[in-house]
Amino acid sequence: MENVHLAVEEDDLYSGYNDYNPTFDSEELENDVAFQQAVKTSHGRRPPMTAKFPGTAIGARPLASSFGTRMPLASSMGRPMTGAVQEGTARPMTAVRAAGYTSSMTRGSTFDPLGQSRGPAPPLEAKNEDTPEEKIKILEKKVNDLIEESCMAQSMGSLQLALEKAKEAGRKERALARQREQSGNVEHINLDLTYSVLLNLANQYANNEMYPEALNSYQVIVKNKMFSNAGRLKVNMANIYFKQKNYPKAIKFYRMALDQISNTHKEMRIKIMQNIGVVFVRLGQYSDAITSFEHIMSESPNIKTGFNLILCYYAIGNGERMKNAFQRLISVPLGIDDEDKYIPSNDDTNTNMVIEAIKNDRLHQMERDVKVLAEKYIMTAAKLIAPAIEASFAIGFDWCVDMVKSSQYVELANDLEINKAITYLRQKDFNQAVETLKTFEKKDSRVKSAAATNLSFLYFLEKDYEQADRYADLAMNADRYNPAALINKGNTVFVKHDYEKAAEFYKEALRNDSSCTGALYNLGLTYKKLNRLEEALDCFLKLHAILRNSSQVMYQLASLYEQLGDPHQTIEWLMQVISVTPTDPHALAKLGKLHDDEGDKSQAFQYYCESYRYLPSNIDVIMWLGAYYIETQFCEKAIQYFERATLIQPTQVKWQLIVASCYRRSGNYQKALETYKDIHRKFPDNVECLRFLVRLSTDMGLKEVQEYATKLKKVEKMKEIREQRVKSGRDSSARVRKEGREGSAGSSDSSHSSSSTKGERLSTKMRSLPASNEPYEASSPKELDASYVDPLGPQLDRPKTGAKKRIDDDDFADEELGDDLLPE
Repeated sequence: MENVHLAVEEDDLYSGYNDYNPTFDSEELENDVAFQQAVKTSHGRRPPMTAKFPGTAIGARPLASSFGTRMPLASSMGRPMTGAVQEGTARPMTAVRAAGYTSSMTRGSTFDPLGQSRGPAPPLEAKNEDTPEEKIKILEKKVNDLIEESCMAQSMGSLQLALEKAKEAGRKERALARQREQSGNVEHINLDLTYSVLLNLANQYANNEMYPEALNSYQVIVKNKMFSNAGRLKVNMANIYFKQKNYPKAIKFYRMALDQISNTHKEMRIKIMQNIGVVFVRLGQYSDAITSFEHIMSESPNIKTGFNLILCYYAIGNGERMKNAFQRLISVPLGIDDEDKYIPSNDDTNTNMVIEAIKNDRLHQMERDVKVLAEKYIMTAAKLIAPAIEASFAIGFDWCVDMVKSSQYVELANDLEINKAITYLRQKDFNQAVETLKTFEKKDSRVKSAAATNLSFLYFLEKDYEQADRYADLAMNADRYNPAALINKGNTVFVKHDYEKAAEFYKEALRNDSSCTGALYNLGLTYKKLNRLEEALDCFLKLHAILRNSSQVMYQLASLYEQLGDPHQTIEWLMQVISVTPTDPHALAKLGKLHDDEGDKSQAFQYYCESYRYLPSNIDVIMWLGAYYIETQFCEKAIQYFERATLIQPTQVKWQLIVASCYRRSGNYQKALETYKDIHRKFPDNVECLRFLVRLSTDMGLKEVQEYATKLKKVEKMKEIREQRVKSGRDSSARVRKEGREGSAGSSDSSHSSSSTKGERLSTKMRSLPASNEPYEASSPKELDASYVDPLGPQLDRPKTGAKKRIDDDDFADEELGDDLLPE
C-alpha cells in the first residue's frame, strides 16, 4: 500500500515531472569502469540477443551502475519489467527492432540488414498450361486475334486474306467449343465470341461477293435465339438480296428488320425505310416509293430523300407535286454553321487564331461537302423539273429561280440562270442563249465574269473571233484571276497566229490555277507552232502525268517524237494510244506507216488491216492494202479494196482502171473486158481505157477491134489538138510578157520549166496505168502509195476553247460544248 497514493484536493497535478532517474545519467559514464570495459572488449561489440520471451518495453537487460553492481533497469516511466531474464541470455530491446537486428541466437553474426548473404530469390513457379482452363483461355485469345487480323485485312483491301482469317477463326472457335464440352464447362460458353466469329465470317463472304455463303452465315445467327438483337442482321441480308436484284425478297427482309427495331432507334428505322423506297423505285412501283419517302420527309427530312421524292413525282408526271417536293427540298435544314463564323475579326487575336485553326479542319470540310452535295441535288432537280412543271422550260426555270432566291440557297439563282442559257444551247437556240447570258453584264463581278466567259466561248465556236475577243476582255476585266477567261483570250490571239502572246495568256492562266489542264494543253500546242519542240514536249509530259488516260495527249507526244526524229518513241506512244482507244483507225494507220518506213511489212499490214476494219473509207489505207496485195501477186484480193475506192470516189477513173487491170492480171479476161467497156461508157474520152480495149479485143478476136481502134485514133487526135492549143497559148503569153517587161524572158522560161516539171512529177506519182507501148504489168505498185495524212489533222492542232468540266464560283467550261458547260 506504500505505493498507493490517494488524490486529494491539496495534491499538485503537475508533481513528479522533475523526479530524477539515474538510468539516464550519461555524465558519469566516462568514470564508470564496467561500462568502459564493456566498450573496449568484444562483449561490447556483440549484437544484442533477441529475447525468447515476450516483452513490451526496454526490458530487463542488467547494466552496470556506477557502483559496479548489476541491476535490472526499470522502464522510462518507472514501470516494472514484464519479463524475466535467465542467466546467460540477453533479451533485445523491442523498440529498436527495425534497426537490422535479427532473432538469431548465434553470437558474433555479421550485420546484414538487406539479407544479401541469402543469395538470389528463387525463380517464379512456371505456369502450368496443361490445365483445361489455361487451354481455353489460349484458344479464346487466338480466336480474338484472328478476328482482329481479318478486320484489318479487309480495311486494307485484302478481301481474300480477310476471308481466310475469318474461316480460320471459325475453326478455332469450334475447337474451343469442343474443349469446353470435354472439360465440362458448357455453362461458361462465350456467346459474344461465337457471335463475333459468325458475323465477321458473314461480312467477309459478302465482301467477296459469295452471297449464298453469306446468307447461310447470317441465317445461323438470326435463327439462334441465344443471340440478342440478331434480327437487325436481316438488314444485311436484305442488302445482299438487293445486290442480287431479288427485289421482292429484299423488301420482305427490310420490313422484317423494321418490325424488330423499336421506335427508340429512329435514325435506323429512317434508313431502312429509305432503302425500301429505293427498292420500290427499282421495281417501278413509284406510288409505294412515294409513300415511304413522304413518311421520311414528314418525320426526319433530308436532302437525298427529298431528291428521290422529286424523281418519283417526275416519273408519274405530277407537276404540282413536283413543285411541292422542290419547295420541301430547298427548305431541308442542313445543320451546319454559317460561313460568317469563319471570318476572322480584327480585334481579338486569340479568337483569330482559333478561327484560323478550325477553318480547314475535318469538321469544316464535312460541312462544305454537305453543302456542295445539297447544291448539286437542288441544281439537278431544278434542271429536271423546269421543263415539266410549266408550259415551257423558260417559265419553269423562272419559277425555280424565284423559289431558290427565297431560300437559303440564294447564290444558286445565278447558276440556274446560266443553266437556262445552256438549255437554250442544247436546243440550238443560240440567240436566246446569248441574250440570257448578256443579262449578267450588269451583275456582280463573279457572275459577270462567268457569263462573259461562256459568251466568248460561244462566239469562238461560231468563228466570230472579234466578239469572242471582246467578251474575253470583259471576263478578264471582271475577274483577272479567272483561268477560263485567260484561256479564251489566248485562243482568240492564237487564231490570229500571234503565238508568243497566246503563250503568255496560257502561262498566266496556269499561274492562277496550276491544275488548269486546258491552259497546259494549249500552251503545248503553241510551243509546237513556234517549233519549240522540247518545251512542247515538256508541257505534254506534265499533262500526261495529270491525265494518264488521255489519248489526245499521248498522240501529241507521239507527234512530237516523230518531229524530233525518234521513231521508236513514236511507236511506243502510239501503242499507248491504241491501248486506251483500240478502235482509233487513224492511230492504227499511223502505226502501219511507221512500221512500213522501218521495213516491217507484215506488222504494217496488220495495223493497216485493223484500221481498214474500223474505217473502210480511208483512201490512203485502201491504196496501201491494194498495192500490198498487187506486190505480193494476190491481185484478186486487191480487187475488193479498189472497188471500195471506186465507191468512195466514183468520179476518179484511176480506181476503175486498176480494178480492170487486176482482173486481167489474175487471168479473168472476160471480166476485165466487161469492166473496160463499163469504164468506156462512163469516160468515153479516156485514152488508156481505149488502148486496153483494143489490146483485149485483138487478143480475144472480137469484132469490136476496129470500132475501138477508130475511137482511139480520134481521141488521140483530139488530145494532140488540145495540147497544141495549150502550147500556143503559152507561147503567146510568153511573148506578151517579154515585150512588156525586159529581162523577164529567162524567168518565164524557168517558171514554165518548173511548172512542167511539177506537173510531170504529180502525174508520175498518181499514175496507175502504163503508157500505150508498155504492158500494164510493168508498172510498179509503189506508184499507188500516197503520203500519210495526220490522223487527227487540225482537230488536235486547234487550241481548246475556254471551258471547264464544271462551273464553280468563277470557273467555266474550257474544252467543248455540251454537258461540260453545266455549272456545278
